[in-house]
Amino acid sequence: MQPDQSGTSHLDDVVAREFAPESVYLNSASMGLPPARTVAALREGVTEWAAGWSDPPAYDAPVGAARRAFARLAGAGERQVAIGSTASEHAAVVAASLPAGSQVLFAEGEFTSVMPALQHRGDLRVRAVPLERLAESVDADTALVAVSIAQSADGRVADPAELRAATRRHGARLLLDASQSAGWLPLPTGDDRPDYLVCAAYKWLLAPRGASFFAVTEDAMPTLRVIAPSWYAGEDPWTSCYDEVPLAASARRFDRPPAWLPFVGAAQSLSLIEEVTPAAIGAHDRALAARCREGLRELGHAPVAADSAIVSVPGVGDLAKELAAAGIRVSARAGGLRIAFHLYNSAADVDALLARLPARAA
Repeated sequence: MQPDQSGTSHLDDVVAREFAPESVYLNSASMGLPPARTVAALREGVTEWAAGWSDPPAYDAPVGAARRAFARLAGAGERQVAIGSTASEHAAVVAASLPAGSQVLFAEGEFTSVMPALQHRGDLRVRAVPLERLAESVDADTALVAVSIAQSADGRVADPAELRAATRRHGARLLLDASQSAGWLPLPTGDDRPDYLVCAAYKWLLAPRGASFFAVTEDAMPTLRVIAPSWYAGEDPWTSCYDEVPLAASARRFDRPPAWLPFVGAAQSLSLIEEVTPAAIGAHDRALAARCREGLRELGHAPVAADSAIVSVPGVGDLAKELAAAGIRVSARAGGLRIAFHLYNSAADVDALLARLPARAA
C-alpha cells in the first residue's frame, strides 16, 4: 500500500485508531479482535438494553448493513445473502437439499464446519481427496464439492477459479467456506463465484461470534430446501409473526433469527474491512506470514508451504502453551503450531514470536 503524505499508510492509521491489543495476538484463525468502533457499538447496545430502551425491530438496521456489506465483499446482490449464527447451519441447508446417493468431494483434513451435515446424512457418498487433487477429482458422478478456501489446520489455500471450472465442466455444484479467508483474501466473484458460500464472521471479519452469512447464486437458489423456517425468514417478518409465514422470495428465506448484539458488532466490523479492503489487508498479512516462514526456516523448522495469512509449523503444537505464558497468543491445530497474522499485527510481532521459538537441531 502506498504511503500517504504523512508517511503512513491508511492501514496503519486505521490500526492505530481501532486496535490496542495487550498481547502479541497471532490467533485470528481462532477469533479476531474487535475494532474500537465495534466495541463502542456493543457497549452502547448493552447500555440501551439494560436501560430498557432497546427496540427489537431496530436491530434490522445493523442486520441489513452487515448483510449488504457481506454481499459487496462476495460480489453478490443483497437478495442473494442469508444470515445466521454459524457456517455449519448454512452448510446443513445444502446437505439437506442433495438427492440421496449424491457424491460429495471434500479435501482431506477439512475443518468440520461443513462436513458433519453432509457426512451424517447417511445416504450420500462422501469422498475425501488431497486438497491439491480436488479439482482433478471432480467427475461426472460428483454432485457437490465442499471445501474451505483457506484450510483451518495449516493455511493452504484452494483455487476457487480452478474448482469453479471443474464443477462447471462436470455439472456439479461448489460450496466454499470462507470463514478462514474472508477479510484477508478477496472472495471469488463474477464467473468464479461458487454456488454456495458460507462464512462465520468471528475470525478474520472481526465480528462477535454469532453472526454468519450464506451467499447463494440465483441459479443455485431453487435447488435448496428451507429446512428450518423461522419467523425471520418471512417476506416481512414483523408483520407475519403469527399464523402463516409467507417465506421471502430471496435468499432471506434461509435466514435464521439473528443474534442481535453480534450483528450490531458485525455491521461495524465489516465496515472496517470494506474501508481498508481485503486486498490491502491480505497483502499486509501475507507479507508478515512470509517473514515468519523465513525466520522459522532459519531456526530449522519446516513450515507448511502456503501463500497464506496462516502459518503452520508441524509437530510443535505443544509450544502454544509456552508462548501463551510469554504473552504470545497462537493456537495448536492438528499437532502443529498455528500462527495467524492480521491487520493489527506488525513485523515486531513476528520478531517477538521468533525470539521465543527454540531452534531445531540440524
